[in-house]
Amino acid sequence: MRKLTALFTLSLALSMQAQQHVMTVDVSKPTAKIQPEMYGIFFEDINFGADGGLYAELVKNRSFEFPQPFVGWVPFGNVTVQDANPCFDRNPHYVRVVNDGRLLRAGLDNEGYRGIGVKQGEEYRFSVYARTPDAKPMKLSIELVNSNAQNLLKKEIEVSGNNWQKLTVVLKSPFTDAHARLRIVLETQGTVDMDHISLFPVNTWKGRENGLRADLAQALYDLNPGVFRFPGGCIIEGNSLETRYQWKNSVGPVENRPLNENRWNYTFKHKAFPDYFQTLGLGYFEYFLLSEDLGAEPLPVISCGLSCQYESNEVVPMDELDPYIQDALDLIEFANGPVTSKWGKVRADMGHPEPFNLKMIGIGNEQWDKVYVERLEAFTKAIRAKYPNVKVVGSSGPSASGDKFDYLWPEMKRIGVD
Repeated sequence: MRKLTALFTLSLALSMQAQQHVMTVDVSKPTAKIQPEMYGIFFEDINFGADGGLYAELVKNRSFEFPQPFVGWVPFGNVTVQDANPCFDRNPHYVRVVNDGRLLRAGLDNEGYRGIGVKQGEEYRFSVYARTPDAKPMKLSIELVNSNAQNLLKKEIEVSGNNWQKLTVVLKSPFTDAHARLRIVLETQGTVDMDHISLFPVNTWKGRENGLRADLAQALYDLNPGVFRFPGGCIIEGNSLETRYQWKNSVGPVENRPLNENRWNYTFKHKAFPDYFQTLGLGYFEYFLLSEDLGAEPLPVISCGLSCQYESNEVVPMDELDPYIQDALDLIEFANGPVTSKWGKVRADMGHPEPFNLKMIGIGNEQWDKVYVERLEAFTKAIRAKYPNVKVVGSSGPSASGDKFDYLWPEMKRIGVD
């Protein structure tokens, strides 16, 4: 009993002591300012995050450049893949459709990304580059097909002449369906070549034709991010150096940006996506634009000459690293350079003569060990020499603790990354 009484007395004393220390927080009077760059968003092209996600294109494999060129498509009738006298030199494949007069006619269906999602009353902009070797004009029927195989909308466009031309028509969907398809039928007997077959919602973010999904971009805007890191993490490295993300392939005319294999297509053996590639329609220019729209500081990340160290672990020798370093310097020029500079002109020609005011750049993703440090040091010296006001972002490895972290943290300080 005495023990219980003593315990109660001690508990009461501690309780009274705790009551005497009351902290009052007035949230209307902040005592410290947090830099907006301390929080933000990080985009990774995983789980169809770009093509089939944020990027509003609804057609999969629109230029027939996948290793199996009919992935995403169901051709019917006489349809073949060609590459003679192409419309685009870096995307040389196109389809030749021949209507030989049979009742089946000839054409293609596209499945989109696990289906083409359309909403009743919404408008969608269809476009195609086409030509015909025949003397007479040819008619194409552009159709939206619902998941019950009913083609409830048809619009006709005419192809004439043997020079490539861009044709466009707006489709207003009469139905809502998450698993619709796009169908293109050659109605006239004869031959038509087609390339870069595209379908975009008219209502994209900011109304841009090569735009982003309005709902997803709005959701990012509502987060009010201070910084926007792009275009990814592991896709920067690639499963191999050949499949690393190369920013120069992602700028210029969207129709001529070459296809890249997405490193997430076979990474998870239990969940393979053999149809996962990057058209790069959502490229560095579009990421910079989105950063500007969001009011966030852009943080582009580029390859440091190392492929994924968990996978192939390819390494660019130090005496062959200069082209990779030059890519970093050229990216800064693309973002900030005057319109009279080589890469500043590319930006201006894409519609943004004003600089993007890039302040920082990431070198490598979650790399580690001495092989990363010596390459990062070479990048940092070159960037400091030409662009002393641009901050360099390094890496403390793939985790927030452990031997890799313990080695890299003091190395980042030694090199002087920001």
